[in-house]
Amino acid sequence: MKIVIPDDYQDCVRHLECFTKLSGHEVIIFNDTVHTLEDKVQRFQDAQVIILTRERTVIDRPLLELLPNLKVISQTGKVALHIDLDACQQKGIIVMEGHGSGSATAELNVLLMLAALRNFVDEVNRLHEGKWQGSVGRQLSGKRLGIYGYGRIGKQLCQIGKVFGAKVWVWGRQTSIEKAKVDGFEIAPSREEFFSQSDIVNLQLRLNPQTQHIVQAQDLALMKKDALLVNASRSELIEPEALYNALQLGRPGFAAVDVYDHEPVLYASDPLIKLPNCLCSPHLGFVELDNYETYYGVAFDNINAYIKGEISNRVV
Repeated sequence: MKIVIPDDYQDCVRHLECFTKLSGHEVIIFNDTVHTLEDKVQRFQDAQVIILTRERTVIDRPLLELLPNLKVISQTGKVALHIDLDACQQKGIIVMEGHGSGSATAELNVLLMLAALRNFVDEVNRLHEGKWQGSVGRQLSGKRLGIYGYGRIGKQLCQIGKVFGAKVWVWGRQTSIEKAKVDGFEIAPSREEFFSQSDIVNLQLRLNPQTQHIVQAQDLALMKKDALLVNASRSELIEPEALYNALQLGRPGFAAVDVYDHEPVLYASDPLIKLPNCLCSPHLGFVELDNYETYYGVAFDNINAYIKGEISNRVV
């Protein structure tokens, strides 16, 4: 089959061990992202299969109408709002998704929290500038760590936070709250207290129509002046411009983010990057070798299963 893989920023997919699963197929890999309809059509017009890396490329109805050869979309990870599933179903295009352990993303969240609390990047940069210590950081132990969402990664962060000595509590939908209770984690008394009393708020929600913009400006305004907000999940969980404005107002006092409204972010074009109280990383959450082997491996398996008539992990 003719397979197109866009958005391989690091040119790493062809070097993965699991890439051998696509031997025998005609595979074209692109190392960048295009956004205009014309550019996308040119890139995908001959594709029978598109393998998507998370939400890096949006597949909407206008694009699908111009891709008559497309039969399958195989998604690394879970499908979110970037694919028009109704249009796919109407056109008979099969969409399949995959899974991973989430461990790499949980680890990146811990890295962001610790680096932000200890002013780590600033201190390393000072050393390279020929200077010595310039700030006094804070530890995670003893802090009130609020985890918003109790899925696979949220659960891991609760466990890690407990090991570090943080006072962990959880907020989220009722099913998440019940699961966290069963596992012995404290539940915040209310949404308002979750935001106002947490020293750290870590967002761990999947992006869907119910969670899009679920964090509002009024939530951020409740946070302490020395609180930290961490978002390595999805930028769209937060109301547009709300975090930028909140950081300028000083509530919360600091943020660490790994996700942005428009990616990739080139030339430091996102306004968050220019804020002195925001630690920004280039969406590294799941970008880890073992994780890639798992995510892409499942995406490739989905295609081979489709060819055999054994469709697995189907969304539509």
